[in-house]
Amino acid sequence: MPIYEYICPKCHAKFEQLRPLSCCEEDAECPRCKAPSGRAVSKFVSRSKSDFSMLDHMPSGSGGSSCSSCSSTNCSTCG
Repeated sequence: MPIYEYICPKCHAKFEQLRPLSCCEEDAECPRCKAPSGRAVSKFVSRSKSDFSMLDHMPSGSGGSSCSSCSSTNCSTCG
């Protein structure tokens, strides 16, 4: 079940609810004042394949590479 975000029009509380897809268009009751509340526009993060592949080439800690057999600070020099 997805988590949906809501904003109460009466008390302006922001809250989340875990609801089935079949209820995604229905208002939710505000936990603070019990008013019917509509869904908010949710923020999300999108990552591309290249974002994750860069993690393999980033040095760990301060200086040195993530390779245990290499002392270079530049991963492009590793073979």
